[in-house]
Parts: sequence; C-alpha cells; structure tokens
Amino acid sequence: MSETNSQSPKRIIIVGGGSAGWMTAAALSSVLPENAARICLVESEQIGTIGVGEATIPDIINFNAMLGIPEAEFLKATNGTFKLGIQFVNWGRQGESYMHPFGQHGVDMNGIDFHQYWLKYRQDHPDSSIEDFSLSAIAAQGGKFAMPDPNPRSVLSQLRYAYHFDATAYARYLRGFAEQRGVRRIEGKVTHIGQHPETGFITHIDLESGESLDGDLFFDCTGFRGMLISQTLGVSFQDWSHWLPCDTAQAIACERTGEILPYTISTAKQAGWQWRIPTQHRTGNGHIYSSKLLSDDEAIDSLLQDLDGPALGSPRKIRFQTGHRTKLWEKNCVAIGLSGGFLEPLESTSLFLIQEGISKFISLYPTAAMPAVVSDEYNRQLVKKFEQVRDFIILHYKATERDDSEFWNYTRTMDIPDSLSARMELFQEAGRIFRYEDELFAKPNWIAVLLGQNIAPKSVDPIIGAVGAADITRSLQSMRSAMQGAVAKMQTHRAFLEHYAWSGETV
Repeated sequence: MSETNSQSPKRIIIVGGGSAGWMTAAALSSVLPENAARICLVESEQIGTIGVGEATIPDIINFNAMLGIPEAEFLKATNGTFKLGIQFVNWGRQGESYMHPFGQHGVDMNGIDFHQYWLKYRQDHPDSSIEDFSLSAIAAQGGKFAMPDPNPRSVLSQLRYAYHFDATAYARYLRGFAEQRGVRRIEGKVTHIGQHPETGFITHIDLESGESLDGDLFFDCTGFRGMLISQTLGVSFQDWSHWLPCDTAQAIACERTGEILPYTISTAKQAGWQWRIPTQHRTGNGHIYSSKLLSDDEAIDSLLQDLDGPALGSPRKIRFQTGHRTKLWEKNCVAIGLSGGFLEPLESTSLFLIQEGISKFISLYPTAAMPAVVSDEYNRQLVKKFEQVRDFIILHYKATERDDSEFWNYTRTMDIPDSLSARMELFQEAGRIFRYEDELFAKPNWIAVLLGQNIAPKSVDPIIGAVGAADITRSLQSMRSAMQGAVAKMQTHRAFLEHYAWSGETV
C-alpha cells in the first residue's frame, strides 16, 4: 500500500463539548500516537449542554479503563456513587415494583439457563422472586456495596456495577484529561461550515471570532441541532416517536435527605416516568412525558410533588425526538451523542451509545480518503445498536397491564417492531431468550424486565422436567443463602464511598 493511501486524517475537529465531545476528545487523544493528528474541540459556554445527572451501565467501566482513569479519582471528581441496577415502580401494574439488577441471576446448571430452574422452583414456591437469586439485587435492596471478587469461585464474582455521577463534572474531568494529551479547546460559536464543491466533504468551519479551522475529519457533537450532520450534510432522521411517544423532560436536582441508594429509581406516571439518580452531593430528578397528553405545568407539579428533598433551582425543560440519523457517519463527518440520535434514558444507555459510537469509529479508523465501505459498515453497526436498545426500551411500555390513562392504553396496545414481537412471543411460549449480534442487553436483562412486568412463560424447559423438585429447591436455597450471607458482611453504600472515593462536596 502506498504511503498516500494509508495516510490517516491529520486535522480532527470536534464541534461541541459536553459528554459527547469530551469523551470523543479523550478517547482519540488517548489511542492515537503522539503527533499523529491535531485535535481541536470547539465549544461555546453561551450555548451550554444538556448535562443532567447521569446514570450509567457497567460498560462505562471499560471506557474509563481504556483511558487509564483511576476509579476513585474519577468518582471524587464527579461526586459519583455506585449503581447496582434500576428499580422500576408502577410499570407492570400500579403498586408493584421490581429490580433490574446488573449481573446474572443464580448460576446456570448443566447447560440450562438458571431462570428455567427458577420457573420450576416457583411452582412450589409461588411467592418467590427471581431477584432473590441476584447478588446485585439483594445488595441494592439492602443499601450495601462491595467490589466484585475476580475469583470465579467466590459469590462476589457475580456482582456487577455502574455509576451515578454529575455529567457536567464528568465532561470537565475529561476536558482536563484531553487537554493534557494535546487537545486544543477553542471557545467560540460556529458561523459557517465550508464544503468541497465536488465531494461535499466538510473542509472548514468559521467562528464568530473570525478564526477559520481547516479539517480532514469532523465530529458533530452539537446535540439535537445536528449542525454538521443534519443542517450541513442533510442526513435525514428516523423517527421512532410512534413507539416511544415521550417527547419532553423536566429536570431538577434536589437536596439529598436520606441514605445514598446504590440504584436508580424509575417510577411510571400518568403519561411517562420519573427518574431518581443519587450522587454524593445531591439527587438528580427528571420527569419524561408525552406533551400531547400532559401539560408542562402538570408535569412540573407531578415532578416537584415526588421529590424526596428540597428542590435546588427550577426545573429545566428539554424537548427531544426519539430516533436516529439514517447515517451517523456521512462523508467526513461522524455524529456522536444527541446529534446522532436519542433514546430516552429509561435503561441508562445515553453514555453507552456515545461510547459505542466512539469505540466503533476507533475500530474502523479510516484513511484520509474516507472509503465509503468503512463508513457503511460503521452505520450498519451503529443503527443495529440503536435498534436493539430501542426494542428493549419499548418492552417496558408494551409489557404493562396498566389501563388507567390514555398513555398506557396506547403503549399497551400499540404495534411493535417485529424483532421485539418475536422475542416476546418466544419467551411467553417457551421461556427462551437469546442474545443476537453482540447486542448490549443479555439474557438476564430481558428476563428481569419480562418477569418483573408479569410476562410469564407458559412452560418450563422439558429437559429439567425430570429433575426432582427437592434437588432444585436444595440448590436454589443454597445459592440464596450464600448471597444473603455475602451481603450481610458488606458495608453500607455510604460507608464504602466514604473510605473509597468521598468528594467531601456539599450543595
């Protein structure tokens, strides 16, 4: 291969900051050889970012580890806490709740999924919950935390966790990280975006200050505006609001008045749902709803009534549309974060989709020629990832028995994607779940939500039909006792944080 054909982009421009921009800058500056490219990030403090409190999933640990970020340092800098799962309140039926924990349920035996043994166990123990066999769920409900044990023989090896943290502080932390590795930050507003007259590739951006920046590769991190990917390159948007009808959020922080719970709470409401995300210094809250079925004033009243501490400031309104760009990489521009697409944060996937966009780009890092076959593969993989996450979120709305409002009547009876319909039917008929194409959510994730919202299989795996009920009872109760014993020895979540990564910051 000639030197010209293998040449990589030398001038990389990231337009927009926030989590998307600074995660991109931090990752590129970390993995690219020194002096391989000039990286500039342009942002304006006048524009600002969405920047509400963030709940994450365990994959964020891999991203921070790739950058070599010390966990305790990161948690202190972002007022972070640990997260063992999400508690869903009033989703299947009003008055009910369930936990979607990280990690597995029980232990698979003889090549058969654990939940099949539990389904048979429940025939004789109808009050049993599959959460009784999840270490993360038991610890979460007890307000406890411990680090996983790398020894697979230890019951603590089943523990998985993620974080809650201040997203604005995370972006600020990553800015320092990236700038130490040579990323240049430029304060300013973009006034014009230049394109090549023949190829349509973006050639440069002009700033309000009069400065012009030439680039070979551009990242659009401008949020919902999609200044480059949409306004300049004209990439269309795939709208999913017919499946996910919420379109507005009201976000506000409140004082933390109780214990720091090691899990997110999602409470279903009249026309949407409310999140509760505990950080060290405050609690983040937000009400996501359909503006067609609930007024802003009603949504704000409902939000404020359900805070568990005094409000800090006033609610901030965020309008959104669920879906994604039909191409997230067009010509020499890659859309990361909200400019590429949005799925409501019901399962805390917002930062994951940013992370996935960055990591897939790095794995397909192009030459300066930007061959279409590379961007085509990127788009195929990212669109598939959006579709997989979409299906999992729709599941929560579809698998409900609520009929107390127009919103829930709509979601309960709406047509859903064939990919989700087939999955639900297979589970209902035979209790089977499979993981496809390296998707994010694995069997335990689907099982937690399906069973949590009362979708019960009609049958148990015939292979274990001949296994004695007493043997299954003995095995499962032994698992549960081991988990309960391990949790009893754990510190409280607050105590663990105080000695491991306490920021000391107060509101």
